[in-house]
Amino acid sequence: MGNILSMDGICKSFSGIQVLRDVGLELEAGQIICLAGENGAGKSTLIKILSGAEKPDKGRITIFGTTYDRLTPGQAMALGIATIYQDADLVGSLTVSDNIFLGNEILKTGAFVNNRVQEKKTEELLKSLSMDIDPSMLVEELSPGQKQNLQIAKALYQEARILIMDEPTASLGEEETASLMNLVEQLRKKGLGILYISHYLEEMFRLGDAAYVLKDGAMVRRLVLKETDQDELIKAMVGRDASNFYQKASTPSGDQALKAEHYSGNRIVKDVSFTVSRGEVFGLGGLVGAGRTELVRMIYGADPRDSGTLILDGKDVTPRNPKDAVNKGVFLVSEDRKGEGLFLIRSAKENLTISRNDRSFFLNLKKERNLVEESIQKLQIKVFSQDQEVGNLSGGNQQKVVISRWLLEEGDVYIFDEPTKGVDVGAREEIYKLIEKLAMEQKIVIMVSSNMPELISMSDRIGVMRDGRLVNILDSEEATEDRLIKEYIGVKE
Repeated sequence: MGNILSMDGICKSFSGIQVLRDVGLELEAGQIICLAGENGAGKSTLIKILSGAEKPDKGRITIFGTTYDRLTPGQAMALGIATIYQDADLVGSLTVSDNIFLGNEILKTGAFVNNRVQEKKTEELLKSLSMDIDPSMLVEELSPGQKQNLQIAKALYQEARILIMDEPTASLGEEETASLMNLVEQLRKKGLGILYISHYLEEMFRLGDAAYVLKDGAMVRRLVLKETDQDELIKAMVGRDASNFYQKASTPSGDQALKAEHYSGNRIVKDVSFTVSRGEVFGLGGLVGAGRTELVRMIYGADPRDSGTLILDGKDVTPRNPKDAVNKGVFLVSEDRKGEGLFLIRSAKENLTISRNDRSFFLNLKKERNLVEESIQKLQIKVFSQDQEVGNLSGGNQQKVVISRWLLEEGDVYIFDEPTKGVDVGAREEIYKLIEKLAMEQKIVIMVSSNMPELISMSDRIGVMRDGRLVNILDSEEATEDRLIKEYIGVKE
C-alpha cells in the first residue's frame, strides 16, 4: 500500500534555536504511526507544521501524491488532515450537534439553522461510531472522554483522512481510555492514517504499527513495535550520557529549612509535600501536564490553591500573592519569561530594578546604575547599553536579566521553572553556574526542568511528579534517564 503522507527534510528554528533537524516520516492508509520522544524533542512542532499552524524553514510535505513546501491551516483541513488535541477544541456553550456543524450549518429557507436535521445527522454519525452522546447536550456538560470522541466525530464529518492525535488520553480515566483505544482501532479499519503522540508506552504498543523516535529535534530511530519492547524504545528515546552535561559541584547542605506541606489545587496538583535544605538544589521532573509548573506557581502565590502551607525556618511564610512572596524572600523565574518575567518594551535597567523600585519611593539613580552595571558584568549580559529594550535581546540574555533581578534582592528561596528553555549552550552553562553559586551561598533552590540530563546533573535530589502527585524522590546518584522516564510514565522496574 502506498504512502498517503510523507514528510522529508523538515527543519525548523525559533529565535536561532533549532528544534527540528532534517526530520522525515511516512504514513499509509489504515496505519497507526506513533511519535515518541522526551519533552522538548520536537513532536509538537512537527505536528504543528503538518496541521499548518507552523511554517517549516526547509523540507517537503507530500499528501496523496502532491508535494507542498508548507501548508496553511485551511489547506490542511481541505486535504483531510485533522488534529485531536488533549484540550478539546470545542465550544462549551454550544450543543453537540452545533459543534459538529459549526461553520457548515444546515439552513432552513432563509438564514435559520435547521436544528432538527442537524441533530438527526449528528445522531446517525455518533451511532456509526458507537458513541453514546445526546446531540442536544451542551458540550460543557460532557465528560473529557466524550469531548475527545466528539472531536473525532467532527473530524470524520469533515471527511478527515489523516488524524493527528496529540496525547488524547492525558485527561481520561481508565474506562474512557479503553473506550478511546477501541475507537482508534475502529478508525484504522476504516482506512484512516493516524499519527499518535503519547507518553504512555502501553498505548503505543497496543495501537501502533511503528514508532518514530525524536531526540533533540532529530529523527533517530524507526521501530516496528511488534518487533521491539519498552526497554528498547526507552533506550532510543533517551540515549544520551548525562555525564557530558555541566556537573554542579557538591555543596554541603544544612538543615531542612523549607517545608512545602499539602499543596493541592488547579484541579491538577494533589496533596504534594516535600522539604528542601539550605544549599540544596531540589529538582522537579515529570511529563508535560504532570503539575510541576502549577505546583511552583501555587508556592509562589501566583495561582490560587485549595490547600498548602510554606514553612521557612519554622515560620509560616505562605505567600498570598507574588508581591507578598518577594517581600518574604521567595522568588520565581517563570517558564514564560516573555509573558510574565519581563517588560519587553522597557530597558534592561528598568527590568533589573523594577522590584526594588516598587518598594522605594526615593531613588538613588547613580547607585541604581552602578548596581545594574555590576549585574550586567557579573552575568555577562550582552547589551549595547543599560537602556536597550529587553525585547531586542536574545533568549539567553533575556533569561539572565530575569535571574539578575532576583540576585539583586536578598532572598532565601529561588524557584526556577525551565531555566534554560530556548537558551543556547553558552548561556545555559552561565545559568548553571548561577544556580550552583546560589546553592554554595546556602540558598534554597527548586528547579523544574523537562531536560533530564540537566535535572540529573544540577539537582541533589529529584522529585518525580505524575498526574499531579509527587510519586517519588530520588537522590541524584541513583537517577538515570532510563530510571526517570520509567518513573514519569509509571513503568515498574
